[in-house]
Amino acid sequence: MAPAKLRPIPATPGAAGVSPGERPRGPDIAEWHPEDAQFWAREGSRIANRNLWISIPSLLCGFAVWLMWGIITVQMANAGFPFTPDQLFSIAAISGLSGATLRIPASFFIRLCGGRNTVWLTTTLLLIPALGTGIALQDKSTPLWVFQLMALLSGIGGGNFACSMANISTFFPKRLQGTALGLNAGLGNFGVTTSQILIPAVMTLGLFGALGGDAIPLAKDSATLIGKIAAGTPTYVQNAGFVWLLLLVPLAVIGWFGLNNLKVVSPNIGSTGAAMGRILLMYGIALAISGIGLYLYLPAPNGSGLLAGNGMWIVLPLVIFGTLFALKAVATGEMKTNLNKQFAIFGNKHTWSMTALYVVTFGSFIGFSMALPLSITVIFGNTHVFDPAANVWVHAKNPNAPSALMYAWIGPFVGALIRPVGGWISDKLGGSIVTQVISVVLVGASAVTGYVMHLAYQSATPESYFLAFMLLFILLFAASGIGNGSTFRTVGFVFDQDQRGPVLGWTSAVAAYGSFIAPVVIGGQIKAGTPENAMYGFAVFYAACLILNWWFYLRKNAYIRNP
Repeated sequence: MAPAKLRPIPATPGAAGVSPGERPRGPDIAEWHPEDAQFWAREGSRIANRNLWISIPSLLCGFAVWLMWGIITVQMANAGFPFTPDQLFSIAAISGLSGATLRIPASFFIRLCGGRNTVWLTTTLLLIPALGTGIALQDKSTPLWVFQLMALLSGIGGGNFACSMANISTFFPKRLQGTALGLNAGLGNFGVTTSQILIPAVMTLGLFGALGGDAIPLAKDSATLIGKIAAGTPTYVQNAGFVWLLLLVPLAVIGWFGLNNLKVVSPNIGSTGAAMGRILLMYGIALAISGIGLYLYLPAPNGSGLLAGNGMWIVLPLVIFGTLFALKAVATGEMKTNLNKQFAIFGNKHTWSMTALYVVTFGSFIGFSMALPLSITVIFGNTHVFDPAANVWVHAKNPNAPSALMYAWIGPFVGALIRPVGGWISDKLGGSIVTQVISVVLVGASAVTGYVMHLAYQSATPESYFLAFMLLFILLFAASGIGNGSTFRTVGFVFDQDQRGPVLGWTSAVAAYGSFIAPVVIGGQIKAGTPENAMYGFAVFYAACLILNWWFYLRKNAYIRNP
């Protein structure tokens, strides 16, 4: 039986059935009606999927460049770069801070600047930290501030999540948005694992010949996914930055010719140059505010040290609200209208409760992804023997140390892989129930992990605790991954359509500060000789949020019972 022919829709101006031949060619699409089945079958599906499959590798590269410092700092330590562990932790934390901050303006880019303009430019900008990092890593005498600057610029990759998700949601009909956004976010999150697997592998190869620079002999044993590399082996640590050029340059070309702006979503974007100028302005403001906050936080000579140590808890709100108010100060027209809508969500108490709960889930995932590799290196890479005569702990190289480069990828891989399961279970049981269960798991696993870290950091054979340590962290990643889906489900249940988007943008931005908090807290406690205190502190926070979730959404007289 021959398939039924599609009934043509009259080519009325502004109607969904305007003939494809009558549409202007180019990146801007004037008519977009994904809910119309005939339009979707005829051309909508093809265009939407093309934009999705360009967006996914672009977002993956964004996550990879943003979080590459968790692995790079490990190899910098192995290669003998002259930085202390807390300085290396600070480099990773800087990229976390800027990536989270840049999500704030990025949530406005699509409507103001267009999807194609936004995704192309924010992906292409990643070439700057990728190339700059590669050049900086060619020489062990490169000063610390250069790495800190590259880490700050790497935050562009963190900001890209907000605009990428907003863009893809505009292309697909409601019935397919869950699948499309799940693919974009889920496969994009694999950028964390990609960087943790790819970077150690390319460091062993002279991929770029003379252009890549000379090899640097390892000062300590290192590894790839498949085995250890002995100290003294020449390594191309600079490839950790250069390798992303192999992906970003083709993506820049493909994105320029393959992406689209939807005029029905972004009606007033103006010229391409003007739209990209707005992106650069807003990203520039967010980077400047991040830089000011870091200057207040970082110790001399690269900062004032005015808010060093526990001043982190002052720096974060200063940076967050400083960015919002700076954007509002320069905003005009539609941008000002959108920012006013953003500010309106702060009067809703559920904005604050869901922000805390999303920090529990995504904040934990991204923070542990950033801090785990260096934690393995510092805690298990040395033996720890107490000298009673000098009343000090003596740390020496551990010949049986497990390599962070072999194992650190497993946790983020599990967390990203299991994320869709959280959404599926939450659809069946209710988001708040799932969040409650994983919060209990996070409380217990964090406390036990802290105890294991305590035992390892006071042991002459810390490797004997490594299996328990890794299994506990895998459990932490799995729980936080499931929680990512459950909290998104709760936001959709609690907020109406007008506030849902701004709330998701806000909560994802604040939760991303976990990539700053975790390296700072864990690094600081390792420096103090008490790494377990970091995990105990996280356990207390998880317990508080468990009570918060119950009070708002699960108790008998909850504000909004879910379910």
